[in-house]
Amino acid sequence: MRYLAIDIGASSGRHIVAEMRGGKLALEEVYRFPNGPVRTADGLVWDFNGLYAHVLEGLKKAGELGKRPDCVGIDTWAVDYALLGKSGEIVGPVYCYRDGRGGKAAAKLHEKLPFAELYARTGIQYQPFNTVYQLYADKLAGRLEKATAMVMLPDLLHYGLTGACVQEYTNATSTGMVNAVTRDWDGDILEAAGIPRSLLGDIVQPGCEVGRFSDDVKAYVGYDAAVMLPATHDTASAVLAAPVERGSPYISSGTWSLLGCEQPYAHTDAAAMAGNWSNEGSVNGEFRLQKNIMGLWVIQQVRHELGDRYSFAQLAEMARAHPTDRRIDINGERYLAPKSMLDEIFSEAGNMAAGETAYCVFASLADCYAESVRELEALTGKRYPAINVIGGGANNRLLCELTAAATGKRIVAGPAEGTATGNVIMQMIGTGELTDIAAARAVVKDSFDITEV
Repeated sequence: MRYLAIDIGASSGRHIVAEMRGGKLALEEVYRFPNGPVRTADGLVWDFNGLYAHVLEGLKKAGELGKRPDCVGIDTWAVDYALLGKSGEIVGPVYCYRDGRGGKAAAKLHEKLPFAELYARTGIQYQPFNTVYQLYADKLAGRLEKATAMVMLPDLLHYGLTGACVQEYTNATSTGMVNAVTRDWDGDILEAAGIPRSLLGDIVQPGCEVGRFSDDVKAYVGYDAAVMLPATHDTASAVLAAPVERGSPYISSGTWSLLGCEQPYAHTDAAAMAGNWSNEGSVNGEFRLQKNIMGLWVIQQVRHELGDRYSFAQLAEMARAHPTDRRIDINGERYLAPKSMLDEIFSEAGNMAAGETAYCVFASLADCYAESVRELEALTGKRYPAINVIGGGANNRLLCELTAAATGKRIVAGPAEGTATGNVIMQMIGTGELTDIAAARAVVKDSFDITEV
């Protein structure tokens, strides 16, 4: 069988075709497109219609290249969603999590339901853009009055392809509205926030078939295919592709860095809450005890503000040639959506040339990883010899070396296409081509270049 993973991040999206060849998984990118929020009168929003148009164009391109997939699945970032009206149309803006509207709503919701109680119920770390706060902002603004459904973005894209609407489990848990014990929507949270349960669909596990292409989609792309639920939260897909031994820490390194490990139950105690750790659903019915770290977002913005004159590889080479002891609090809110990333960095660490700036960013990120690993070991009561770096950061040798030095751990780097790989192997488990997660991770280990630092 041939599979197609549509992996959409906050800055770009890719269509990647995959199939088994000689016992190994082969990936081929067939379409790539830019993505990013747009500033409008409503605030910072996503151009969802444009996003969906790219999904269709990539599917069409795959067919034109003779790479028609039998099965398709989409993953995206977490927390963002759309409100649908009674005819299935989008009502209101599709807000970006960086819009900033969630912070005030969070403070108001905490007056009704203190964060300590929210955390005890869901195990989800505080972030001002969590879905529950964004949705409460919609409630306060009256936007829920015309809505009949709230659908997370990857589920909305699947809905567009099939006409079937579901809520995939791993992404649903990121909303801050799913109970960590029942693994279903928490009625007390919904009641406190005034969010009707009817807005939220039934939660479905990854590996289930959503449906097949609608007639309109078939007519446009030129073929039919099944739509299979991967872990639609990109980090959950990436962690599925982590080939190191089960339970070892991972760093899913992309625009965001997600650092954590899989656990059989949610850690909702005071220590986990104080450390702002999150417990999000994993494809194996367990939890990913993890922490959001600012990730490569900072260096992406630095590159952009330098006029995109340097590639990321060039910035890493320049950083290696110009080490510095200067550091920034890379997880500080000032770096979330600044008017100028360079101005914020220089304000904290002083003016630097491009190479020093890049080194400062990478080293600060590595130091943040090290602090988080120490916290993780304290929470789980375990010492970990190795960390698996997956995603784009696995290609950054300097960052991996700095992380190894800061943590004192062996770094296993790869696969770089972690999210797309995890997306595909979950589809393969769903079709029965792979038997289980252990078999899937064995295929990953045999199929890709995995390096150690």
